[in-house]
Amino acid sequence: MLKPTSSGSGSIDSHTPKGSLENRWTQHKFDMKIVSPANRKKYNIIVVGTGLAGASAAASLGEMGYNVKTFCFQDSPRRAHSIAAQGGINAAKNYQNDGDSVWRLFYDTIKGGDYRARESNVFRLAELSTSIIDQAVAQGVPFAREYSGYLANRSFGGAQVSRTFYARGQTGQQLLIGAYQAMSKQIAEGTITHHSRCEMQDLILIDGKAKGIVSRDLVTGQLESHMADVVVLCTGGYGNVFYLSTNAKGCNASAVWRAHKQGALFANPCFTQIHPTCIPQHGELQSKLTLMSESLRNDGRIWAPKNKEDCDKKPEDIAEQDRDYFLERMYPAFGNLVPRDIASRAVKLICDEGRGVGHAIDGQKLGVYLDFAKAIEVHGLDAISEKYGNLFDMYTHIAAEDPYTTPMRIYPAVHYTMGGLWVDYNLMTSIDGLFAGGEANFSDHGANRLGASALMQGLADGYFILPSTVSNYLAQQKPLDITKTYPEAEQTLQACKEKIQQLMNAPDPQKTPDEFHRKLGRIIWQACGMAREKSVLEKAIVDINSLRDQFWQQVKITGSDETLNQTLERAGRIADFFELAELMCIDALTREESCGCHAREEHITNDGEAQRHDEDFSYIAAWQYSGNLSMPVLYREELDFEFVRPTTRNYR
Repeated sequence: MLKPTSSGSGSIDSHTPKGSLENRWTQHKFDMKIVSPANRKKYNIIVVGTGLAGASAAASLGEMGYNVKTFCFQDSPRRAHSIAAQGGINAAKNYQNDGDSVWRLFYDTIKGGDYRARESNVFRLAELSTSIIDQAVAQGVPFAREYSGYLANRSFGGAQVSRTFYARGQTGQQLLIGAYQAMSKQIAEGTITHHSRCEMQDLILIDGKAKGIVSRDLVTGQLESHMADVVVLCTGGYGNVFYLSTNAKGCNASAVWRAHKQGALFANPCFTQIHPTCIPQHGELQSKLTLMSESLRNDGRIWAPKNKEDCDKKPEDIAEQDRDYFLERMYPAFGNLVPRDIASRAVKLICDEGRGVGHAIDGQKLGVYLDFAKAIEVHGLDAISEKYGNLFDMYTHIAAEDPYTTPMRIYPAVHYTMGGLWVDYNLMTSIDGLFAGGEANFSDHGANRLGASALMQGLADGYFILPSTVSNYLAQQKPLDITKTYPEAEQTLQACKEKIQQLMNAPDPQKTPDEFHRKLGRIIWQACGMAREKSVLEKAIVDINSLRDQFWQQVKITGSDETLNQTLERAGRIADFFELAELMCIDALTREESCGCHAREEHITNDGEAQRHDEDFSYIAAWQYSGNLSMPVLYREELDFEFVRPTTRNYR
């Protein structure tokens, strides 16, 4: 799979099938091997993470007859961060008869990702999107419906058709309940054994193959090894490396990062999505940001004062002619529904000009308005409340303002990560027997994810892809005897104990883990956030190394490792964030272009757009841990575009 080259980097094989694009997945499924129903009970599968991707994969594999063990650090799978997805899920059903198709969804996703994703993976995602809706409806997911009873759709960024299915502002939660009930059925039937409040500590390898994990019981502190024939990681993204993000505070990168240090390639780590519509930061000590769904941009209009002297006025006191609806002005074809990376850069540009509103952070007002006055006037208060009522209530609780009468204030924030473990077409990582699904892998979104595509990818991976590809892998393996004791498992467990003791016994304990995390977040946001620049990235790498050394010397963890200890939990996750942050900066430094979310200041056009360099950087950057965090090995997977010709993205 990995092929070194004389340049010190290498190439990788994605095992992408050939042939006509629309038949590749169908033919590939037929060509794959299967395990007979009578033999499935002989195989054991571990699924780490039980959000949408993990719960749907576990439920599907359990229903097929495999023995499945699932793990989540929350007290219930229903608390996975998938519940926070608000706006909807894309599918090429074309219910609106507005020209949508599988090919259009494929094209929009490739273009939205700025031509940095595999065509085959993206087409498969678009193809499976229609089946996801059928599956969810059959489970009873309460999608919004029109008066006639048909499923309703709305528009999201980067598309000129209405293909987003939604359940008010709670789409992720409702879809997760559907996956969770399917998983619960298999728990009741005995095919799934679930472990809540258990966190993966490391991956167990036997002869280079993934054969289990070490977990820590977060209530008792007990470390335990679990053996299996295959391991599937569905543990989400790493946005919390920035400290301030829209992710739940518990979201972390530890499972994928520890797999990376065991040999799994990490792809495109600098590709992190900034969501344009989030409630702005209110103070220096804030620890969490809140998303306001992209669906709000269907009816809300984004504007800022034309004149700096108006920035301190109440929005209702600013005359219409003194308002700059800048997205409508800059991108008339798409208006307020441009992709997230483009909208975020435009908002930043306005605030950098000194036309921001709201609270000042480090002396700069970071916010613009999202206004529903026109929509309420046209459609009526009841119609807007029916669509967005729970989102408006959330905003009122957090901002203490009524968005029905006063425009919301929004500013971009970290929301999603397109980077993740490198996987081939079968969603297997570079470690034999280790698969990754959902946001934990890099596979489908390129350099920018379109809105309402995360739920689509998680469920496509879990319900439709992993059940086939994992079965194909198991059909070629002899079942592992999990009753035996393996020295590799004992060695991995001992290494986990030693790392915990190192965290617990810093030489000069002074500062909490959160204090270090906040400092790391500021460094990585300024260097590898919405804007990246060579000199800033180089300085950030030095600063991260210095702060990481200080962390291991001075982190203070009170309590014991043999009981509930959330400070210890956070310290372990933050230790991994320090290492990942350096790789993100190295990746951003190496990619001398701008594409999607990756905006290198040296490669921005005169009108503020990303400037790709396809001749040099049309590849997936997959990094291998070399034993030295500062010297990872780069493998390139060249991107071959047979059906879509990469062009400059134009949403004007």
